[in-house]
Amino acid sequence: MKIRREDTRKRTDIMATQVAESPDNSHQPEAVVVRFAGDSGDGMQLTGGQFTLSTALAGNDLATFPDFPAEIRAPQGTLFGVSAFQINFGSRAIDTAGDAPDVLVAMNPAALKTNLGALKPGGLIIADTGAFTKRNLDKAKYEQNPLEDGSLAKFDVLAFDISEMTIEAVKPFGLGNKDALRSKNMWTLGLALWMFDRPREPIHDWLKAKFKSKPEIADANIAALDAGHAYGETAELSGPVKQLTMPPVESAPGLYRTITGAEAVSLGLVAGAQLAELPMFFGGYPITPASAILHHLARLKEFGVTTFQAEDEIAAICAAIGASYAGSLGVTSSSGPGIALKGEAMGLAIMTELPLVIVNSQRGGPSTGLPTKTEQSDLYQAVYGRNGDAPMPVIAASSPGDAFETAIEACRIAVQYMTPVMLLTDGYIANAAEPWKVPDPSTFEPFPAQFLQEKNGDDELLPYKRNTKGARPWIKPGTPDLMHRIGGIEKAADTGHIDYSPDNHQAMTDARVGKVLCVDVPDQEVCLGETSGKLAVVGWGSTYGPIHQAVRRERDKGCDVSHIHVRHIWPLPGNLGALLHGFDHVLVPEMNTGQFKTVLRDQFLVDAVPLTKTSGQPFAIAELQAEIGKFFDGIDDNEGGQVPVNDDQLPSPEV
Repeated sequence: MKIRREDTRKRTDIMATQVAESPDNSHQPEAVVVRFAGDSGDGMQLTGGQFTLSTALAGNDLATFPDFPAEIRAPQGTLFGVSAFQINFGSRAIDTAGDAPDVLVAMNPAALKTNLGALKPGGLIIADTGAFTKRNLDKAKYEQNPLEDGSLAKFDVLAFDISEMTIEAVKPFGLGNKDALRSKNMWTLGLALWMFDRPREPIHDWLKAKFKSKPEIADANIAALDAGHAYGETAELSGPVKQLTMPPVESAPGLYRTITGAEAVSLGLVAGAQLAELPMFFGGYPITPASAILHHLARLKEFGVTTFQAEDEIAAICAAIGASYAGSLGVTSSSGPGIALKGEAMGLAIMTELPLVIVNSQRGGPSTGLPTKTEQSDLYQAVYGRNGDAPMPVIAASSPGDAFETAIEACRIAVQYMTPVMLLTDGYIANAAEPWKVPDPSTFEPFPAQFLQEKNGDDELLPYKRNTKGARPWIKPGTPDLMHRIGGIEKAADTGHIDYSPDNHQAMTDARVGKVLCVDVPDQEVCLGETSGKLAVVGWGSTYGPIHQAVRRERDKGCDVSHIHVRHIWPLPGNLGALLHGFDHVLVPEMNTGQFKTVLRDQFLVDAVPLTKTSGQPFAIAELQAEIGKFFDGIDDNEGGQVPVNDDQLPSPEV
C-alpha cells in the first residue's frame, strides 16, 4: 500500500483538534481522533485495525493506541471487560494517538462509562441502543439510561439500534441472533468508513481471504459492512453526522506500509542478522506483549531465521546463548517478569562474552501487574538488574517505526562488541501502528561478523584476547585447532583458563565494564529547539510523540524549551552531560517513578526534575504542556516575551 512516512521519527504537528481554513472559508479539520470501544468480545481491535488499513490506503498519516483488558474473555458487559482502539489520523503529520477523542463509538453501556471522560466537549457519541438493556446498564453501574436522562447534553449523540440493524442485514444468510451479532462490529466499521469517505473494497477482500474456508461467514460480514455504509449514505442523519473527506498528506515517493512496533522489531532483527551475515536463532516464551515478536519471526524462515518456543523463559535465553556460541545471532524476548527470570542467564552471556539481543517489551507493574498496559518501569532492571558487576548496553525505541533501526543497532553492538544488548520497547510501541516508509536496504552499512580461523597467540589460542574495541574473538565450535573453554566461572585474561585470583578478577571486571562504556554511541542531538536555554525536556522510549508535540506548542507560545530524546540509555552519549548543563532546568517525563531521572542525576550531577506517570496509559500532550508551563509562569502572550521566574516558583524535584 502507498502511505506517507518520512522517517522513523515522524514530523511533528500542531494540536490534533486544531482546524485550518479551507479555500471556501469553511473549517476543515486537519486531524480527527476516533475511539472504538466495546466489550472484549465485540471485535474492537479488529475493527480498529481494519479502519487503520483503510486510513493508510487513503494516504493519511496516523497513529493508533490499542487498549484492551488482560483477561482472555472478561465477563460480558462489565466495566473491566471493555476493549478500546483509538486512532488519530489526518492530512498532516501525526505523532501520537491523540489526547481527547472527537468521536467515541460505544457498543455498550460499560464502553460508554469507561471512555466518556476522555471524550472532548462537543464530541460525537455513536451508541448502540440495542445493547443498553437493563441488565447491561446494571453491569455498568448506571442507575438510569444515560442516553435518555440528559447527562450527555454537552456531547453530540447519535444513538440507534446497531444490533437490530445488523441482525436484519445478515438475515438472508440464515444466522441465528447470537452469530449475527458477531457481525455488528463490521456494521459499525461500515458506518465509520462512510463517515470518513473510506473505500470498502479492501475490507471486502480481507474478509474473503480471512474466511476463505467459510464463504457464508465472509458474505454475512460483507453484508453487515455494506449495511452500515448504506445507513450513513442513505439515511437522513441530522445534526452531528456528516461525511468528512480527509485529504492525503504530502508524501515522498516510495513504498509505504503500516507497521506495529512488534513487526518493526522483528523486521529489524532480521535485517540486523542479514547485515551481520549471520543466521538468526530466536528463543522465546509466550508473554504479553512480547509474544507478537515470536509470531512474526516464525513467518520469516526464508531469511535464515530459526524460531524456538521454549518450555520457559530460562530455557529460551539459554538456547539463544547456545546458538550464539555455535555461530548464530542469538535473540530472545520477553516482558518484565520474564526478563527477571532470564537474569542469571544474562550474566552468563556477559561472562562468556557472546553476542545476544534481548528485547524487553515493558508492561505495567511488578509481578503479573498490568499485562496489557504500558509502562517504562524496567529501566533500572535493564541497566543495573543483575548480580555482580554485569554491564550491558541498553537502547530504547521511540516509536513503532523507530523500532526497526533500533533493532539493527542492537544487532550491530552485540556483534561488534561481543556482548548481550537489551532493546527496550513497551506495550504502547509493541501494539500501536503507524505509517512507515520501507527503507532502501543499500542505505544500511553492513557489519559482517568475524570468526577466528587460526590461533591468535604465539602458536597458542587466546580466546579472551581483546581487539581494539575490547571484544574477544568469536570462535565457532569445530574450527580446527581452536578448541577452547568458556563458561560462567571467571576466566583468565587472554587464555580463558579458570582463574579466581584477585588481580585477574579485577582486570576482567574492568575489561568487561570498559568494553561496554567504550561502545561507539552517536552524539546526542536536540530533537526540537536550541542546544541551550531555560528548559530541556528529556525523554526516552515511547514518550517521544507527546513530548515533541507539547514542546512544539509551548515554543509556539514563546517558551524557551527544547526536546532531547535519548536512544542510547547505556552507555549514554558522550556529549549528553555538557548538553544538559547548558539548560537552566531539566524536566524528565517517564512512565515510571523517575528511573531515568536518577540515571541522569547520577551520571551528570544535573538536578533533573521528574514527571512521572504509572497509570498504564501514555502521557497526554496536555499533561506535559501543563508541567512545562509551570516553568514559564509570566509569559506575556501579547508580546511573546518571557518574564523571569524565580526558582522557588518552579516545580519541586519531588514532583
